[in-house]
Amino acid sequence: MTQTTARTSPASPLSTTGSRTFGELDQLMSLMTGDEKHGPAATSTLDALWVLYDRVLRVSPDTAEDPDRDRFLLSKGHGPMAYYAVLAAKGFFPEALLSGFGGFDSPLGHHPDRTLVPGAEIGSGSLGHGLPLAVGTALGLRMQGRADSRVWVLIGDAELDEGSNHEAIAYAGPARLSALHTLVVDNGSASHGWPGGIASRFEAAGWSAVTVDGRDHEALYAAYTLPHPGRPHAVVARVESKADAGEPKVA
Repeated sequence: MTQTTARTSPASPLSTTGSRTFGELDQLMSLMTGDEKHGPAATSTLDALWVLYDRVLRVSPDTAEDPDRDRFLLSKGHGPMAYYAVLAAKGFFPEALLSGFGGFDSPLGHHPDRTLVPGAEIGSGSLGHGLPLAVGTALGLRMQGRADSRVWVLIGDAELDEGSNHEAIAYAGPARLSALHTLVVDNGSASHGWPGGIASRFEAAGWSAVTVDGRDHEALYAAYTLPHPGRPHAVVARVESKADAGEPKVA
């Protein structure tokens, strides 16, 4: 797979202004340590998250409570390090909090808590919850008449082993939830599969779907912004397998 953006940069002081670049995210992630950090699972989402927050999502620290903001839901919450690094890089909370990751008195737990983490929309970590919550969020925004508010949810490919997600997929297509966007980070963790690949599962339920290299920033951006009138949209971002990255299969 082709990496389109450099991953390394000289060390620089901690920032509170949200002025970081993608190349500085590795430094921020290095501040988070511990035995339960799920490093490879988190790293698999880093490029996809960055492109979303840097170029697509209409939300910022100043608009995090705006009812017309875009919503991002991290369903893959058992590996939140990249999520925390991106939120800190964008100024949602001070980078100094990263070094306390997983500590007793830190707001940055091994699973995100929406009541403690600025910018987090849901508490997550249990597999299979995020996509159904995103469907409900999109329905709620539709009922409120907020046609310009988009909902994004990031799930791991192994979460598609959970039946709750298939019920959500089956409902969202016929309901024509065009505000709903699902990002599937595919690191080869799923126990089951589908003829034709993951995208075919969404397409069969009436979704727009596309599969891209999950490390290619331009391909991700093009997939995120692909028009899909009247249909929900799924982006399957393929990355290296967790086995290759040295972590057992757990979403």
